Amino acid sequence: MLADLILHSSPALAVSIGVALVLTLAFARIQQNRKIKALGGRAKVLPTKSLGINNVLTTVKYAKADRNRELWDERIAEYGTHTMEMEVLTKRIIMSTDPENIKAVLATQFHDYGKGENFHESWFEFLGDSIFTTDGKQWQESRALIRTQFMKDRIADLHTFERHLQHMFSRLPMDGSPINISDWVFRFTLDTGTDFILGETVNSIANAKVEFSRAFADVQAHMNLVTRVGPFRHVLSKRKFHKDLKILNAFVEPFVERTLAMSVEDLKGKKENEYNFLHALAQYTRDPRMLRDQLVAVLIAARDTTAGTLAWCFYELSKKPQIVKKIRAEVLNKLGPDGIPTYSDLKEMKYVMNVINETLRLYPAVPFNIRVALKDTTLPRGNANNENEPVGMPAGTAFAYSPLVMQRRADIFGEDVLEFSPERWEGRAPKSWQYIPFNGGPRICVGQQFALTQMQYFLARMFQRYETVENAMGPDHRQFEKCEITITPGNDVKVFMKPAKYN
Repeated sequence: MLADLILHSSPALAVSIGVALVLTLAFARIQQNRKIKALGGRAKVLPTKSLGINNVLTTVKYAKADRNRELWDERIAEYGTHTMEMEVLTKRIIMSTDPENIKAVLATQFHDYGKGENFHESWFEFLGDSIFTTDGKQWQESRALIRTQFMKDRIADLHTFERHLQHMFSRLPMDGSPINISDWVFRFTLDTGTDFILGETVNSIANAKVEFSRAFADVQAHMNLVTRVGPFRHVLSKRKFHKDLKILNAFVEPFVERTLAMSVEDLKGKKENEYNFLHALAQYTRDPRMLRDQLVAVLIAARDTTAGTLAWCFYELSKKPQIVKKIRAEVLNKLGPDGIPTYSDLKEMKYVMNVINETLRLYPAVPFNIRVALKDTTLPRGNANNENEPVGMPAGTAFAYSPLVMQRRADIFGEDVLEFSPERWEGRAPKSWQYIPFNGGPRICVGQQFALTQMQYFLARMFQRYETVENAMGPDHRQFEKCEITITPGNDVKVFMKPAKYN
C-alpha cells in the first residue's frame, strides 16, 4: 500500500513520504536504544552494513558450505565473548553460548521467552500448531497430549526395536563388505518411528527408495534456510517445498482419516498390540489438522535425532577400536552373545551410556535453536561494557543459541574438548546447563528417554553381533556437520564390521 502511494504521488509528495519514513525509522531506533539501555544495555555488536544484509549473506554463505559452527567459532574468537548481537533490518538478534543465558531463556525466565509469532507463521505450513511452533496454553496442551505416550511403561516395551533390528540384521552383509551404517540407521529409525506412531511401518529397511523419506528431509532443509534468512524468507522459492510437502501430507493424512473414522470408544477398546500413538492422540482431539501437525512433529524427533546420533556414534567408533572393545566387553558381560536386553539391563550398561553421552556432547541432536522475547526482559550476562552485567531484551528480540558450540568449549570440558572420549563421563557430570543435548527447562524433549533407550538397545544388539568397527571410507575421507533442524554426517558413514564368531 505504501509503495503504491509513493509510486502514484507527485515527486514532492513522494520525497516527503520518503523523508517521513526515514524519520519514523530513526525515531523508532532511538526509542529502541533507550529501552535496551533501560533494561540493561547491549551485547557486543557485529558490524552492520546495508541494514544488516551483510550478516544475512554471511550466515547463508556459511550455511550453504556446511560451516555453521565455524562461523560461530570465528565470531567468538574475534569479539572475545560468548554473547553478541547483530541487526537485520529492524530486527535485533542475540547469539549466545553462555550457559547462564541459555538457562535463563529456557528455564528461570521461561515465561519471558518463546517461539514467537514470526516463527509460528513461517513454519505453519510444515508444522502448523504443533508442539514445536506454539507457546502458552496451546503449547502446554500439545505437550500434555504427547507426554502421556512417552511414559516408562511404553518406552520399556522393546519389542518394536527388536522386530525391526532383526529385519535389518537379515539384510546386513556378513562377509566383511562395507556397510553404509548412516543409511541403515535412518531406515531403522524411520521404520520404528512410523511403527510406534502410526502402527504401520514404511518398511524402508526393505526399500531404500522411500519417496516420503526423501521429501521429509528436503522439507526440513528448506525450513532451515527459511529460519536463517529471517525477514528475507519471502524471496525464497516455495515450488519444490510445496511439492515435497504434498508428498509428506499424502503419506500422513490417510492414517489420520482412518483413525478418525473410528469412535473414541473403538479406540479405547483397541488391544495393546494394535494400539499406537495416533490412536491415543485421537482420543483427545478430533481435529485432523491438529493430529497431522503433531504426527509430523513427533516423526522428526523419532527419526532424525536418533538416526543422526547413531550415525555420528559409528563414525567416531570407526576411529577408536579400544572404545569398541570396551562396549563389547560390557555388553557380553551383561547379556552374553545372544541375550535379549531388558529395560533394566540397558540402564545397567554404564559405558554404553557414556558413549551415547559423548556422542551427544560433540553432536547434539538440535545444534542450533532460537527463541524470542515475548515481553520486555533481560539476559543475565553478556553486556558489552561488563560481561557480568545484563543485556536488555525488548519484546521481539530474537535469541539464538547453540548447544553444538557451547558443548565444545574448552573452558567447560577441558583442552581435549574435541576428542571423542566416553571416559570423561566416568564419575562426573557437567554443571547444570553446560550439557543440553535434549534442550532443557519446561520444553525439554518429551521423547528423551525413548531416544536414549532406542540408542542403547541398538548399540547393545549390534555389538553382540559384531566384534569390530573399522573405517571403510579411506584415510583421506573428510566428514562434515550438516546442520539443518538436526545435525547429521554430511557424507555417508561407511564401515567394515567383523561378525562375531558365533554368528
